[in-house]
Amino acid sequence: MTDKPTRRDLMRPAQLLGIAFGAALFAGLVTATTMGAFQALPGEAVAHAWSVAAIAAGVSFIVVALGLAMLLLVVDPAQHGETVDRPVLLPKDQDDAEGDRPER
Repeated sequence: MTDKPTRRDLMRPAQLLGIAFGAALFAGLVTATTMGAFQALPGEAVAHAWSVAAIAAGVSFIVVALGLAMLLLVVDPAQHGETVDRPVLLPKDQDDAEGDRPER
């Protein structure tokens, strides 16, 4: 067995769904609160607020889950534990000597 992390080890599906569920719960509660679901309004207005909150929570869940899954595809598991001791934005073949750096 190898000690290199796999893509599944970096982010388990339960963690991905948990983060998406937390974001959906937050979006749903914020939407329900701003639309007046906890105020003394007629029943039809409260039902409308909760239905819009459910739609916002569902959209938020899908967007966050899809976004995290797409970001997870960018990560190379082989380079996850590797340390970087050079400037990240410079090309790999550029020498780090002081004479090679352009003057500002």
